[in-house]
Amino acid sequence: MSAASRAEAPAFVAKTKAGRITDFVDARVGGSGMLREFGRKVFPDHWSFMFGEVALYSFVILLLSGTFLTFFFDPSMAETRYDGSYLPLKNVEMSVAYSSSLDISFDVRGGLFMRQVHHWAALLFVASIGVHMLRVFFTGAFRKPREMNWVVGSVLLILAMAAGFTGYSLPDDLLSGNGLRIIDGVIKAIPVVGTYISFFLFGGEFPGTAVIGRLYMLHILLVPALILLMIVLHLFMVVVHKHTQYPGPGRNDGNVVGYPLGPVYAAKAGGFFFIVFGVIALMAAFFTINPIWNYGPYDPSPVSAGTQPDWYIGFVDGALRLMPGVIGDFHFEYVIFGYTLTLNVLLPALVPAGILFTVMFMYPWIESWITKDTREHHVLDRPRNAPTRTAIGVAGFVWYCVMWAAAGSDLIATHFHVSLNDVTYWLRALFFIGPVIAFVVAKRVALALQRKDREIALHGRETGRIVRLPHGEFIEVHAPLDEYKRYKLVGFESPSPLPAVPNDHGIVTRKEKQRAFLSKWFFEDRVAPATPAELEAGHGHHAPAVEAGEESKSLSH
Repeated sequence: MSAASRAEAPAFVAKTKAGRITDFVDARVGGSGMLREFGRKVFPDHWSFMFGEVALYSFVILLLSGTFLTFFFDPSMAETRYDGSYLPLKNVEMSVAYSSSLDISFDVRGGLFMRQVHHWAALLFVASIGVHMLRVFFTGAFRKPREMNWVVGSVLLILAMAAGFTGYSLPDDLLSGNGLRIIDGVIKAIPVVGTYISFFLFGGEFPGTAVIGRLYMLHILLVPALILLMIVLHLFMVVVHKHTQYPGPGRNDGNVVGYPLGPVYAAKAGGFFFIVFGVIALMAAFFTINPIWNYGPYDPSPVSAGTQPDWYIGFVDGALRLMPGVIGDFHFEYVIFGYTLTLNVLLPALVPAGILFTVMFMYPWIESWITKDTREHHVLDRPRNAPTRTAIGVAGFVWYCVMWAAAGSDLIATHFHVSLNDVTYWLRALFFIGPVIAFVVAKRVALALQRKDREIALHGRETGRIVRLPHGEFIEVHAPLDEYKRYKLVGFESPSPLPAVPNDHGIVTRKEKQRAFLSKWFFEDRVAPATPAELEAGHGHHAPAVEAGEESKSLSH
């Protein structure tokens, strides 16, 4: 085609005003190609994938509600006397930050509703990230090539906790002040530099005059920016690596079976966002959370009973409560070279959290080293088919929950009319033996479910029909499974333990021996899936004819 003919070709002209604006922007930005390519991305359909969406939508709601609150909140710690609508605190001396929080709650139209939307969305944000990461862990979605995405998710969880804690402390009420007092104690327990860090953070001796303003900057600028960066990185890697999918016929590591992002998932995502927003709005409208007017302004002198932090920080408070100050004649506090080393604060505040997050960050590489599995995985595991991994996850979850429950040990004692000391002793015992019991029980349950799956795959499901054979024997007739259900029960890998392998010099190193020992521990109780020959042999146990409607019954397992 000549240049003249190209020049004479009629240009596309949109018929609507919105179309003309869109065409104008696209001609200068060139976004249609990117949107077309992104819209063709296929995503599998499963309810468990929605937890990540809940986290994303909760964060959007946090940004919107937080922007509203920013217009009215004053992060100053200057002293003032309250002159607002809440009469019980009239003329009470307090900080400007607490006074402005009360004004938002009682004098700004819709202020209390937006405060509670913000707080409920923050709790849901942390909870949905936690549940999403549990789903990723139990299904093995962290394996190659998604190890770095798992690290990004772990960083997101820590940042979500940091955002929640900094926001929780801003009203400067008695409850949040007690939380800051605990943090101050933990910081001061750090050898040598702890007192200097505390002095810098609080702008002097606790509580200082600068901490609310500094937490405010962290809460509205630094932490949200880092969260947004992590979300962008996370979504970018989801698109690059393809979405994981659950096993099923026709699904493998080379494809993705599902629906395109546009228009199917775009419509679903839009609707689901408003569902999440509606649920949070209902909770904010009908369920009071953090009634700061009941606590009063922060004063370092009084101490409140029955106070707990928001649930996601509770495990640190619980670990502090579980730690004894003295065991027999052994004390946990020393003075070394003129510095006080307070281990009964430092150890519970830092060690459990350090262990939890270190294992979380390193686990993809730990499992890859034990199994020597360097392949790419895009098909997920059923948790029962990875019993040791599932048991590790349950043990870690129970360990976290014991510390979390310990944060409410005083309320447990008062509500159930039992001794606080007895509650503490039981929780101390569970801190050590709870994860062990959880590991053993979870692994046994997973293996039992595997054996049940194998039995059903070989002999079919129970029909409840008892048949008497010609020679007098009574048997229960089993109905065969359809191909989809049978694939679900047998279509998985069951690796065997890998023995130690000598290196190039013919030497089995100590590290390799340790890996072989862990491999045996990881896979020694494996239940191999039924082979095609075993499935063929098991067909003789099925009923020759099944009543109408029998095949449509669902399999319960």
